[in-house]
Amino acid sequence: MLSLFLPLFMILLLLGFPIVFGLIAAPAILLWLNGQERDIVLLYRNVYNGMDSFPLMAIPFFMLAGELMNRAGITMRLVEFAQAVIGHLRGGLAHVNILSSMLFAGLSGSAVADVSALGSMLIPAMEKQGYSRKFATAVTAASSIIGPIIPPSGIMIIYAYVMGESVAALFLAGIVPGVLIGLSLMAIVYLLADRENLPAATTRATWSERGRASLNAFWPLMTPVIIMGGILGGIFTPTEASAIAVGYAIFIGLFVLRSLKVGDMPRILMRAAMTSAVVLLLVGAAMAFKTVASLSHTPELLASIILSLSENPLVLLLLINLLLFVVGMFLDAGPAIIILGPILGPIFTQMGVDSVHFAIIMAVNLTVGLLTPPMGLVLFVSSSVSGLKVETIAKATLPFLAAEIVVIFLITYFPALTLTLPRLAGFVD
Repeated sequence: MLSLFLPLFMILLLLGFPIVFGLIAAPAILLWLNGQERDIVLLYRNVYNGMDSFPLMAIPFFMLAGELMNRAGITMRLVEFAQAVIGHLRGGLAHVNILSSMLFAGLSGSAVADVSALGSMLIPAMEKQGYSRKFATAVTAASSIIGPIIPPSGIMIIYAYVMGESVAALFLAGIVPGVLIGLSLMAIVYLLADRENLPAATTRATWSERGRASLNAFWPLMTPVIIMGGILGGIFTPTEASAIAVGYAIFIGLFVLRSLKVGDMPRILMRAAMTSAVVLLLVGAAMAFKTVASLSHTPELLASIILSLSENPLVLLLLINLLLFVVGMFLDAGPAIIILGPILGPIFTQMGVDSVHFAIIMAVNLTVGLLTPPMGLVLFVSSSVSGLKVETIAKATLPFLAAEIVVIFLITYFPALTLTLPRLAGFVD
């Protein structure tokens, strides 16, 4: 089924079908052609069953928390904090853009939210300071993929739901890879300073200015501390943590910063509901396809093909990275994890690869796919924000994409980068 599904799925996408309908229609057509009409009922019933999950409720709550934080002007406070810390470097606003993405990742867990919130603010600001719009957009797009890697992370919640992993373990394992990606992007900015004729270094912020910026950013920066502290301390589950994050965002927006109004709530709730609906529909459709694929023994067939290529786990990890990179070009990270996670995860676990380590390899690789054509969602959102063509942005992001690929191979072949924090917390042996 998989060999026929992929071409049919791509044809439906080229015809203009939304991804969610392609994920449902393609297997339904194949079942009908195979005379398995009774299984079509199972397919559509599992769309709802795939969304009907308590752990998945964390996704809409975290998205709502990100919307509340953004509307309350917290994004600006994070940018000002980043400016005070590293804005004095050459290409300072580019570094600020990247650091802001790392900080914003602790609030939203979404690449799309990152590029929308920070892009609309920083791309015009960078252009005003002398950066080309192309370079400013490329930095914003490339750094936005840190959002789903540094916790909280929607795709890691999905992986934990599908594979039965600990959300807390995956959250901890994503911290170092996310920071590594941020540092690698800053290194690329430093190397491109002359070629792109980046603005010269500005005056270093005084300690009083840094202190003021830190105080302004204190309440937003406490969000990931509360989330991770509560989860690791066993005080609440990840889903409960997401609801607490919403309550905390409302509290500081309405009563501490007083930058949020009650009248803003309907629009915020509508935006969060729309975004959450898209993600959950994709999850439901992917879970439905996974159920049908298991009936045709597709996972077992694909596993035998993979194992026939090599018995060396290092070689297989290289091949799987290439496969995931290609898949990420065409499929969103959530559905790709649901479809491929149950197939690939057990194979590498049996070969001695830690399940948390493989989860991070898969999550980071597919997240980087958001930056690659032809279906990279971040490219399309960046294009909408900046007004540039997708092809122009894709070409400008190549140096940053190369740095992110290097990080993927680092975390693939040096497991300690991902496993040290979960191991110290007692989640990994």
